[in-house]
Amino acid sequence: MLLGAARHLALSGNFDGTVHFIFQPAEEGGGGGDVMVKEGLFDRFPCDAVFGMHNLPGLAAGKFSIRPGPMMAGAAFFDVTVEGVGGHGAMPESAVDPVVVASHIVTALQSIVARNVRPFDPAVISVTQIHAGDAYNVIPAGAVMRGTARGFTPETMRLMGERIARIAADVASGFGAKATTDYRIIFPPLVNHEAETRFIADVAAALVGEDNILRNGRQLMASEDFSFMLNARPGAFLYIGNGEGEGSCEVHNPNYDFNDAVLPLGASLWARLVETWLAPSAS
Repeated sequence: MLLGAARHLALSGNFDGTVHFIFQPAEEGGGGGDVMVKEGLFDRFPCDAVFGMHNLPGLAAGKFSIRPGPMMAGAAFFDVTVEGVGGHGAMPESAVDPVVVASHIVTALQSIVARNVRPFDPAVISVTQIHAGDAYNVIPAGAVMRGTARGFTPETMRLMGERIARIAADVASGFGAKATTDYRIIFPPLVNHEAETRFIADVAAALVGEDNILRNGRQLMASEDFSFMLNARPGAFLYIGNGEGEGSCEVHNPNYDFNDAVLPLGASLWARLVETWLAPSAS
């Protein structure tokens, strides 16, 4: 889509100013947006505003969704290391089972969102990995849990980190084990700027009609490191519908299928955004 817009604009020249096309690498945990900003992206390529886009499965092709303010959650990754005492699986009384400890920690962590985070502040904590042992009849000496936490405010992100560490340590202590936590915030919440949000929504409405623009679209607990760019420059991020039929399952799913039919639509949006923002003067 970005290449298509670049080709059109290079051939037509129907704009007055400078456009930078940003190809952002390493979104999934590598923090490409963060690294690019820190390495002087906007010093080398000055921008008055910056815009980004992502496809959204389940939203009909031909539709766009956006909202001012927080639109995507901040993200943290965490590792909890449980230290127990190994032993024979037939003699658990002589061991401190880190698998049991980890299981109780997983359950206890769910109380953070339910009982520590304000009900009006969306948040989620998901333990996505537990690694322990390699034999049927051996209680391992340790276990490692990994997961992610998501929230829409820096305060919520910090709170979840504090509570994960304390609950893990205290639950483990109750079983005679130890637990340490490494909690690191990977992405800040993605917050759209109001004026730029309205601008790109207007451009999209001129392209596909107002009925196909969700100007107060839903927030997503997923994260996007374009948030680092929006913290550095005014701008907005929007979703382009990927379709509601086959292949419309969520991203990070083996059955996901990008809808190639929306490529011209996305390219057209970028081209029109530039031609509107940098419209040639009448003279």
